[in-house]
Amino acid sequence: MYAVFVAVYAVIPAWFEARNKLSMLSGVPSDIHAALTLVLGWLLVFRTNTSYGRWWEARTLWGSLVNTMRNLSLKLVNLIEVPKHDLSRLRKILSAFAPVLKDHLREGAHLDDAEVLGELNEVPRHVPSFLVSLIYTRLREWKNSGEIDGQQLIVIDEDLRKLLEIVGGCERIRNTRLARSYRAFARQCVFLYLATLPWGIVHNFGWWTVPLTAILSYFMLGLETVAEHTEEPFGMDEDDLDLEAMCRTIEASISEIFTHGSSSHTPAQTSRT
Repeated sequence: MYAVFVAVYAVIPAWFEARNKLSMLSGVPSDIHAALTLVLGWLLVFRTNTSYGRWWEARTLWGSLVNTMRNLSLKLVNLIEVPKHDLSRLRKILSAFAPVLKDHLREGAHLDDAEVLGELNEVPRHVPSFLVSLIYTRLREWKNSGEIDGQQLIVIDEDLRKLLEIVGGCERIRNTRLARSYRAFARQCVFLYLATLPWGIVHNFGWWTVPLTAILSYFMLGLETVAEHTEEPFGMDEDDLDLEAMCRTIEASISEIFTHGSSSHTPAQTSRT
């Protein structure tokens, strides 16, 4: 749409050129804008690469979350022997973590986002950290009662630490956008370039200035639009990460691991519950 608008704007200098009313610009070489195109292209490529780097880092963090959840679930099910109702509670906490983190990165997570939180009277300000603290509380109780030893605690702590690191990495991406001055400078450069482009090349191209301006403006505005859309990967736009699908993947993995682990317990172990 913006490219079409710029093309319509390019009709003005083309119309004046067709009536020989732009003789004052006849001495301005069109190669000047060719050089400006190269410089502006570098600027926009850097802007796009920076935004895509943020998007890909966010995708890597959520991929790491999937793996960490699987590892943690496997360790809780297979490395420790605790009452079945305790494992069921841990399953609820782990299943709630990904949806809570998703909402935390968007409009904010609340107590109603997870069933396990509804059983408590506390109102945590940082819900993902609060969920991890619930697991640590349960681990401390198991350690004090002798149900797990120090080595098992260290092994499980490794994955819990990764969960908090993933949360911190996602918050860094969400809270630290590209410098506002740089974004404004890039947009101003694109605007000035497109505003002067038709006048600078019309003497050489005549009416061909209109389609040429439309094509160049489409590329320039397209790069800026792509950078704008990929800069914030945690939203709900089409170009943002599909966090809902990854939450479903995590939930399915946790459900399969805990269900298989519960069915594979020996009767002696199950009787402890």
